[in-house]
Order: sequence, then structure tokens, then C-alpha cells
Amino acid sequence: MSDTKTIKDQYKEDIVPNLVKQFGYTSVMQAPTLEKIVLNQGLGSAVADKKIIDKAIEEMTTITGQKAISRLSKKDVSNFKLRKKMPIGVMVTLRGKKMYEFLERLIRVALPRIRDFKGISSKLDGHGNYTLGIEEQIIFPEINIDNVSKITGMNITFVTSGKTDEEAYALLKEFGLPFKNIKKS
Repeated sequence: MSDTKTIKDQYKEDIVPNLVKQFGYTSVMQAPTLEKIVLNQGLGSAVADKKIIDKAIEEMTTITGQKAISRLSKKDVSNFKLRKKMPIGVMVTLRGKKMYEFLERLIRVALPRIRDFKGISSKLDGHGNYTLGIEEQIIFPEINIDNVSKITGMNITFVTSGKTDEEAYALLKEFGLPFKNIKKS
């Protein structure tokens, strides 16, 4: 694997043939693909301070290179002082070129910057999708730590066309996601 290849080229040239061989597909079209990456940030503290949402949108847009949108609450919850249609989160859905660029930066730059990093959990959702929880947005080099007012985490969901978790796991492992080595019983 050379570093000059983009992740998309690597997928076409190396990953698909490996998956076809591993799962015994009769066509390369049966190999699972990465359909989209969704970044989501829940910001319950935004109920008290509206500037938190604006800052989160700005940071998420900087990280992904695509405009982030705010997510609105669906119902009233009096215990949390939450009203229907109040902004309480931020999300971005990446597809195509931007998705592959983000994946490459995540694997090669951001994840290695996590303190005491030992790999990511290998638990998928049962439908061929994987969600990775990030505790600090400052692992991304695009974020200037001097301008960060609050450390916030995010969920990054990888949506694949894999029919089983085994296929999706193999695809994500081939892309280079650093899963922890666990012994399967």
C-alpha cells in the first residue's frame, strides 16, 4: 500500500479484489461499498446558550469542508427546559469525494492524535454500519485549539452496503480503520 494512492483508488484497486476473494463473490459489484459518513454532535447545553450551536456548526464545517446543519428537538421536555424545534445538535452527511477525503484524514491524521490510543471498538450495529465515538473535536488538525471555547465530542457513523456485520467489518478494516484486536470465541 503506497501513500500516493488516494483511499478511493485503493478501494478500487486493492480492497474490492480482496473482498471478492475473501467472501467468494461472483462479481465485483457484490463487494460492499462505503455509502456515506454521517457526523453528529448532540449539544444539550445549547438550550442555555445559543452561541454553542453557531460555534459547533463552524467547527464541523471546518472539519468536513461541507456546511453543517443544526438539528432541532422534536418535542417539549420540561425537565431539560427544552421546547419543540429548539436547536440541540449539529450534523453533516458526507458522500463521494468529500467522504473519501474525510476518511483519509480521519485514519491518517486525526485518530493517531488521540491520547493513549489503542484502537477502536469493533462492535457494529447488526446492519453493516459502524458508529465511532470521538470525545474531543480537537483531534482534527483543522481546529485551532486557541479558538475552542468548549470541548465537545461527536459520533461518526459509517454507512456501508454490507449485508452483514462481517462484510462491513472487513470493508472498514481494509480501509485502514484501526480496530482493536479482539479474540472471537
